[in-house]
Amino acid sequence: MHLERLIQILEIIAVAGRPVSVAEVQRATDLPKPTCYRLIQSLVEQNLLDEPSDDGKYIIGERMIRIALLGKSDADVRRCAAPLMRLAATNFNETVFLARFRDNKVEIIHVETPDDPARAFIHPGLGVRPMHACSCSKAIAAFAEPEFRESIMSGSLKAYTEHTKTSEDELRREFEIISERGFADCDQEIDIGIASVAAPVSIGNIGATFSIGAVGPIRRFRTEYRIEIGEKLKGLSKKVSGAIQLCNVTDT
Repeated sequence: MHLERLIQILEIIAVAGRPVSVAEVQRATDLPKPTCYRLIQSLVEQNLLDEPSDDGKYIIGERMIRIALLGKSDADVRRCAAPLMRLAATNFNETVFLARFRDNKVEIIHVETPDDPARAFIHPGLGVRPMHACSCSKAIAAFAEPEFRESIMSGSLKAYTEHTKTSEDELRREFEIISERGFADCDQEIDIGIASVAAPVSIGNIGATFSIGAVGPIRRFRTEYRIEIGEKLKGLSKKVSGAIQLCNVTDT
């Protein structure tokens, strides 16, 4: 019965899609007010609920979002992010991709290409990308725990091309730059003639669980253009984060 009441409260707040007061929860559950308040406090203590404004109103907490996110398949995440990515591919007139971090690996899980039939574009493919030599991976790694970054730099740093960074010092400097400007780029580090740029997608306080990026031929993706696209991707990443979290909450 205790667990059932806790779940009921979580469901009520999740469905509301806005901050909910104890009084509203009490009316919806018909629980005694002291009991309702005690149960909500238990959920807050476990980070399953959060009181963001200290005004007595509650929303779904970071831990609940994390649980929901871990249970989401790639198909669910694509469903949430695809409309925004499709619009970005049209606006940028470049290929846009979404990558996901899990099991200490980063893999591209979705790609949207521009509609312009006269536009030459690059399709990056799907699957795992190297942690040290791809914008989608570096965008996540730069905002990960220091221990994880160190494990990348001390690991096997394969040279895919002459442009691949293969020393700890080079990667350490690059991670610092990425963390300062908010996006990463890849200048022919995996394939000659191809460059990309990506921004981390943070889910609440969970951190950079995804990254959103754009890829194209180096003749277009010069340094200034990558910076321009990178700044746009930072804005897009916030929208994608919101879309993923909203889907998680409404589907919970």
